[in-house]
Amino acid sequence: MFSLKNHFLFHTSQNRFRYSLKSIHTTTCYLLLPISVYFFIYLLLEMKLLLRALFLSLSLCLLPFAASEIQLGSKLVVGEENASWVSKNGDFALGFFNVPDLPNRFSVGIRFNSQSIPSDQRRVVWVAGAGVSVSDNASYFELSPDGDLVLFDYSLGVPVWTSKTNRFSVQSVSSALLGDDGNLVLLNGKEEIVWESFDTPADTLLPNQKLKAFEMLRAASESSRSSYYSLHMVGSGRLELRWESNITFWSSSNQEAVKYKNISAVLTPEGALLVSHQDITKPVWSVFGEDHNDKVKFRFLRLDRDGNLRMYSFHESSRSWRTVWQAVENQCRVFATCGSQVCSFNGSGDSQCTCPYNTFASKCVTPYQKLSCKSSFRMVTFENMELYGIYPANDSVVSPISSLRCKKMCLEDDSCTAVTYKNDVEKPQCLIKLTRYVSGYSDPSLSSVSYVKTCLNPVAVDPSKREVVGTVTKKSHSVCLSCLLGVTSTTFVLFLAFQVGVIVYVYKRKKKEAVKRAERVRNPKGVVVFSVDEIKEMTNDFEDNIGPKMFKGVMSENELVLVKEIEGALTEERKFRSSAAKIGTMHHKNLAKLEGYCCERGKRFLVYEYAKNGSLLDHHAKNLTWRRRNDVCLSVAKALFYLHSECREFVSHGSLSLGNILIGEEFEAKLTEYGFGSCAADKDVEDFGKMVLALVTGGYEEEWVYREWIEGRGETVVDRSLESGFDVEELERVLRISFWCVQVDERLRPSMGEVVKVLEGTLCVDPPPPPFGCVKSSPSNSSGSGQSLYESVRE
Repeated sequence: MFSLKNHFLFHTSQNRFRYSLKSIHTTTCYLLLPISVYFFIYLLLEMKLLLRALFLSLSLCLLPFAASEIQLGSKLVVGEENASWVSKNGDFALGFFNVPDLPNRFSVGIRFNSQSIPSDQRRVVWVAGAGVSVSDNASYFELSPDGDLVLFDYSLGVPVWTSKTNRFSVQSVSSALLGDDGNLVLLNGKEEIVWESFDTPADTLLPNQKLKAFEMLRAASESSRSSYYSLHMVGSGRLELRWESNITFWSSSNQEAVKYKNISAVLTPEGALLVSHQDITKPVWSVFGEDHNDKVKFRFLRLDRDGNLRMYSFHESSRSWRTVWQAVENQCRVFATCGSQVCSFNGSGDSQCTCPYNTFASKCVTPYQKLSCKSSFRMVTFENMELYGIYPANDSVVSPISSLRCKKMCLEDDSCTAVTYKNDVEKPQCLIKLTRYVSGYSDPSLSSVSYVKTCLNPVAVDPSKREVVGTVTKKSHSVCLSCLLGVTSTTFVLFLAFQVGVIVYVYKRKKKEAVKRAERVRNPKGVVVFSVDEIKEMTNDFEDNIGPKMFKGVMSENELVLVKEIEGALTEERKFRSSAAKIGTMHHKNLAKLEGYCCERGKRFLVYEYAKNGSLLDHHAKNLTWRRRNDVCLSVAKALFYLHSECREFVSHGSLSLGNILIGEEFEAKLTEYGFGSCAADKDVEDFGKMVLALVTGGYEEEWVYREWIEGRGETVVDRSLESGFDVEELERVLRISFWCVQVDERLRPSMGEVVKVLEGTLCVDPPPPPFGCVKSSPSNSSGSGQSLYESVRE
């Protein structure tokens, strides 16, 4: 067909063509008609292929991918020279970098790489695993042959982070690319994105990178501890800065956003932070940097370690980064920015942290301690200072009230450590603190007055007024036998002291070497890996047993720890080490901090921060009032909610019981053995319900407890060792939610988030059906049974 077309159009003259066309019109019309149709169809097919190729080429041009793709099996090794994957334009590079505060530890991440940015100004904008690190000996980062990004710690012998993309069998990964916008993407064979770093932000957003609803940024860790600060994109459409996940100290606060869904926050290349909806052109909320719309090539938004959210721009003239916007203008208004110290401003206008009321202690805490205050006490006044408790952050507020009455209330309360009187509000307030861990803000512009309780313990001798007493001795030229004896005994004592000193020196040197050996092997968050011999030395061969398989231990610098032995056969070694590495990235005030672990010779030991009062199993039948038991229930519920919903991936406990809940010095609850189980959330919910019932009743049989309660005799099930009584309303609330948690039909069990709300009293709950031996009903039957869990929400 194509040759015939050429013959008619190109190999005849125009006149001849016209003549031939007229002469054969009647005889060849039936021949030309199908030829014309075929020719038209051919042109359409050719055009379709051309458009398809054009569209593909345009698509590839628009995507900011690197010039050379990263093939499966590509690997970056710690310490190798020029080991990095670079974007096409050279503005970004992915590779290893040293972790601040942790010598010989390395994380892998994406940083600025442009030659216009000085090497010391090339900020890290994304970190694999949001801060996971590895040792410096042969550890590597690899795009594995099965399409998984893997960060492997050679010293531990396990991967400490993966992208988990090898599970996508339908969309198998074929390559990776680092885009010109700083986005690392994994692609399948069709050049479709399977995974991207923009979907897993750490503490930074780059231009056009979205923070979607229910996602968060967490500030970089400091001194091997996870940060307390996080930025949340709330589903109602607000950005919130939080401390400890439950204290919101800044919000974008736009009420109009509540009616929208599919909300996200984005930093624009022009220097604006927007909260917008995908179907609405106008932003729901916006803020602009000082250099908005200026010609700036590099920008980023970061949640800094001090808890403030800032927008940065790189200025070519000064060759440095400049803050062009920050969420909280007054840094001292960032919650607990100074930890347990007080924030103020120095003469140059910079914020500083000081401890005004306890200058001689090793750590800054309020001076008053109920057990150590043997005599009377007084209230020390601090003008222009506002204090608030942080561990826990639960100041009680009394209003209206006078300053004198506020101070007197603290004097009369044995648990009160300090109060703040605020008269710059509509009704004067008294903020009462029941913890020694207090933070605050001091400034001459504040009208608040704080009163800190201080003990008046008697002092035997005032060192500043100590007198020097001398004696007079007569001279004698005769031999002094007593003097000879004195010299001899002194020489002997000095010799003995020298020998003891040598022994102590050798012992300390060996101990120091053992500590150094332990510190050379650390998991990604600085958790020490101990040997069995070091565990024995730490616990003095398991001499001080403080609970079921729990022992008191001493680490370097006389730091007390709690060593807990767990069943080795229940946890495979590789999985145990991997879980310990993951636990190092977790932080919550009701999770016991993991200081280290041991995994050898079939033994498994976990080394936690020391808890003065042992485990809950030792205290649930003594020393715990109703208030403390209720607080324990709420604290454990919050810890489980954090594991289930607020970690970057779901974490189960798997073996919750009274024995793995520690009680600290202030009777605060801390969960242990978390992160080593592998079960569904409803199993943890069931275990929580059983734990609460055992704690409240003292261990009565659960079916009998339910029968007594449902028949109106709930007060009979309370633990008889409670001497100071209990709150009837709280008891009803605790029993109701506990029996919902232990329902045989796991579909009826609440989430831990709902449990927290019920225990806090913000969510009402119906009486549950009999939880024991129930037959599972179909969803249709259960929905019509009238046994719905929730009645209403009280704001």
